[in-house]
Amino acid sequence: MNDFQYRNKQLFCEDVPIQRIAEAVGTPFYAYSHKTLVRHFRVFDGAFKDLPHLTCFAVKANSNLAILRLFVEEGGGVDIVSGGELYRALQAGVDPRKIVYSGVGKKVEEIEYALTTDILMFNVESSQELEAISACAERMGKTAGIALRINPDVDAQTHPHISTGLKENKFGINIERSLEEYRRARSLKNIEVMGVSCHIGSQITRTLPFIDAFQRLKMLLSQLQSEGFHIRYLDLGGGLGITYKDETPPHPVEYAQALMELSRDIPCTFIFEPGRVLVGNAGALITKVLYRKNVEHKAFVIVDAGMNDLIRPSLYDSYHRIMPVVEGDQTEITADVVGPICESGDFLAKKRTMADVAQGDLIAVMSAGAYGFAMSSNYNSRPRVAEVLVRDDQFYVVRKRETYADLVRGEVIPEFHS
Repeated sequence: MNDFQYRNKQLFCEDVPIQRIAEAVGTPFYAYSHKTLVRHFRVFDGAFKDLPHLTCFAVKANSNLAILRLFVEEGGGVDIVSGGELYRALQAGVDPRKIVYSGVGKKVEEIEYALTTDILMFNVESSQELEAISACAERMGKTAGIALRINPDVDAQTHPHISTGLKENKFGINIERSLEEYRRARSLKNIEVMGVSCHIGSQITRTLPFIDAFQRLKMLLSQLQSEGFHIRYLDLGGGLGITYKDETPPHPVEYAQALMELSRDIPCTFIFEPGRVLVGNAGALITKVLYRKNVEHKAFVIVDAGMNDLIRPSLYDSYHRIMPVVEGDQTEITADVVGPICESGDFLAKKRTMADVAQGDLIAVMSAGAYGFAMSSNYNSRPRVAEVLVRDDQFYVVRKRETYADLVRGEVIPEFHS
């Protein structure tokens, strides 16, 4: 459910007509619903009310400070994967003791930054990373809390680019050798073993992969407890999917109930890392039709948003619903919705049956709140778009549109060119 609805043929976000925002900030822009974001967090977090838990939003999905602050105010923490995300989290007011640091390629300076800020724990993804964290902690006179991210070899049944829990994926430590790694971690004096972690993928639309992974972690947890490890946190990652087209992912309550039936005897605080499920359907990319173009056997709707603004269709062949901002008659066309980028792979939809829009019309690319702006770029020297947060009958520009000057900020022409 989201708060983008038609009223008298005008598309609204909450109580604000999208047309009004476009007139004020121009296009393209991302629009996010405050009401949807709050509701999604409360539904997810509330689903686990009978389990001791911490909900840590996956910053990678949408890193805007206003959205991070919103989840902070709801009591959430964050899951980060870089020093930059840590900086953002701290700027948004996240409690460092509610920050978990994942990712396979943590640099020494990022590890040091996280230790300085006293985050809750690192999710360690390799033996050499464990050594690096240990060395940093010893050098700084710190103790690093860690969990090992376990690769349980579970098929998440999702797009291969976002599957992370199979042996051939780069993520985590093979479950068969995890006990050996835990023993090694315990021997390091500046390491505190705090948890077990797992994340098997993204846009998962069935509970079974989660349950399979959880059951494998339970067996490992039992082994660790029998060897005297005090495991305080069980981090089950994120990955719960949303509806883009006709998917029927489990409701958070369904997911929680399935887990609780298997977890009543586990004396741990659970950590969940939802991303897409909180923000995906809370956002839309608004873009303007620049031109219509017809070639033999094909129609194109050329818009002012491109793959640099929303890369998911090009990268994953993802489906995003296309809606007119102002509903016309019931006439439909079948067309490719494409952007201005000089790539044949620059499209937002292909062979899409959609409203018969005209030059100058606005369209909304729905379910764009996750991995939208966060994955955008300046390709073709295009300034990144504005982000707008709507609350009730007001809207707020929470990221200004970049200017041409922003494109060259930090660049220097060497003197030998003069």
